[in-house]
Amino acid sequence: MDGFSKIELNQAPASTNSTPDSHPATTKEKKSRVKLKSRKVYAVVGVIFVLLLVLIIIPSILFAISAKKTYAQAKITMDAVKAQDITLIGKELKNTKDSLEDTQTKLNLLMVMRFIPGPNIYYNDAQHGVKAGLHAMDAADTFVTSVEPYADVLGLKGQGTFEGGSAEQRIETAVKTMDKVTPKIDDIAADLKLADAEIQQINPDHYPSFIAGGKIKDNVTKLKQTSSDGVTFIDEAKPLIKVLPDLLGQPDEKKYLLIFQNDKELRPTGGFITAYAIFNVNKGVIKVEKSDDIYVLDNSITKKDKAPEPILKYLANVPQFNLRDSNMDPDFQTSMETFREIYDRAGQKVDVDGIIAIDTNALVAAMTVLGDIEVNGKKFTTQIDPECNCPQVIYELEKEAGTRTQYIRTDRKSIIGDMMLAIMNKAFQSSPSQYWGPLMQTMFGQIAEKHVLFSLDNKDAQKGLSAVNAAGEIKPFDGDYFHLNEANFGGAKSNLFTDQGVDMEYSVGKDGTITKTVTVSYKNPYKPSNCNLEKENALCLNAPWRDWFRVYVPKGSKLVDSSGSEVKMSTYEEHGKTVFEGFLTIRPLGIGKLKLVYTLPFKVKGDELPLMIQKQPGTANDEYRIKVNGRDQDKFMLNTDKIVNVKL
Repeated sequence: MDGFSKIELNQAPASTNSTPDSHPATTKEKKSRVKLKSRKVYAVVGVIFVLLLVLIIIPSILFAISAKKTYAQAKITMDAVKAQDITLIGKELKNTKDSLEDTQTKLNLLMVMRFIPGPNIYYNDAQHGVKAGLHAMDAADTFVTSVEPYADVLGLKGQGTFEGGSAEQRIETAVKTMDKVTPKIDDIAADLKLADAEIQQINPDHYPSFIAGGKIKDNVTKLKQTSSDGVTFIDEAKPLIKVLPDLLGQPDEKKYLLIFQNDKELRPTGGFITAYAIFNVNKGVIKVEKSDDIYVLDNSITKKDKAPEPILKYLANVPQFNLRDSNMDPDFQTSMETFREIYDRAGQKVDVDGIIAIDTNALVAAMTVLGDIEVNGKKFTTQIDPECNCPQVIYELEKEAGTRTQYIRTDRKSIIGDMMLAIMNKAFQSSPSQYWGPLMQTMFGQIAEKHVLFSLDNKDAQKGLSAVNAAGEIKPFDGDYFHLNEANFGGAKSNLFTDQGVDMEYSVGKDGTITKTVTVSYKNPYKPSNCNLEKENALCLNAPWRDWFRVYVPKGSKLVDSSGSEVKMSTYEEHGKTVFEGFLTIRPLGIGKLKLVYTLPFKVKGDELPLMIQKQPGTANDEYRIKVNGRDQDKFMLNTDKIVNVKL
């Protein structure tokens, strides 16, 4: 038909408008925009990378390198400490502080991390750690500066101020000037408190157990506890350090009573009191005024009280309370109060400024450093004597004390005083650089192991001695507690021949009740001595050990079962503890066993139970083993008071 055209349905209608994309110029413009956008992204990424590089990556590398150098320098300083070279220590401390300050500078470059959630935690911890280290360096520097003039007197390497002259003259000069440096303890304590304040702000929970196997978390926890304990220790020890010149006889002479406790005849505070000595200290120089058998002092007491019940019950033929038996309380300070009450009635009493007790272990330790000594023409050594498998000096001393005679030997135990005098004389005559340092360190170790105990009249000094655990006290403790205290009421020296060990086993009930089983095992593998009182010169050393024992546990503990005691067990409270008391006998060539089962006065809280074990003075190398629900957990030799975290 005219006027009409055929419509093709499959044909697209002609476009009257072109799309922008189809225009060549427009396409080019779009590509340019994409490129520009990409460049911006790359630029932003580049800027971020540069910022990361400048603000985090490079500073982190610099910090890591500096921290590594500081750690290496700290090890060099520790080597100087081990070498006991005071001059070198001072030099290396300065190097360590310089290195640590550089580490702090590098750490400050990472300041941007303070504002990044997550990493800011570790940045802040690092800052606290570095600041704590700097405060600790200040404390160490003050200490070294204070001690350096006394290097020769203390037996340290380095150029001391008091070189030249006799040993006594050097000690006297050192003590005269000591009051000028002892106040520095306040500065040291202040720096350590600042260090501790920084350390306590580090949270161990920032370091989960899956990081480095939990070692970082454990180390941070231990560091915080050690730092806190250290500050407490310094605070409590400060009074002792400040009055040290006074205790050493500057400006006025001091007089002390030294008592010798024979640990081979064990008694509650360390041993049977066999001998005593009076010595004076004048500006650090020691002079023995007199020494004698304790029986001589006892015989000068005209009025004596009736002996306490345990002595009447277990120690034959001793109806009166003698000075030599006065250390019945396991707390040394309490026993010394009793000692003083009786001593004040003695005809040979001498007014003193305090009491110091030592045992055979302290004598042997001193001789181990100084070498053999000669007393009254007889040579004493620390070589092992096969007769007792003990040092020769111990065997000879026990022979003096244990040989039976048909007459009274008034000098029977005065040899102890002569021996102590010989040891002091040899110390003064020895080379300070060779002997004095090791001797002082050895005696500090003996104090820690309770072979040397102090009870002084000066209250500030005694408070400090208590802080360093030199007072022999029964201590309070929040947690489980154990103290085995024994007395040898047999008269012989059977503790020389008897070994013992303690097994502790914890059992936790479904309701959280903690039942504890303690087993004490005894063994005396040696033949008995001839203890015939009728036989002249019979040597009575190894005889039945008549053991009056007391076990101190947390107050409120309940005894469930017991075996091994030859008498009915008694329970009472003393020194803030519950006490289980009994008696048993260990014979030569024999064994024995004491078993106690009791419940603790509290239930399980958490997965760890802190346990304090206080060793009895005079004892050494008793093996302790700990089990929980039948599984072994810990084993150690008890030579000092010890705190163990028992994992329940």
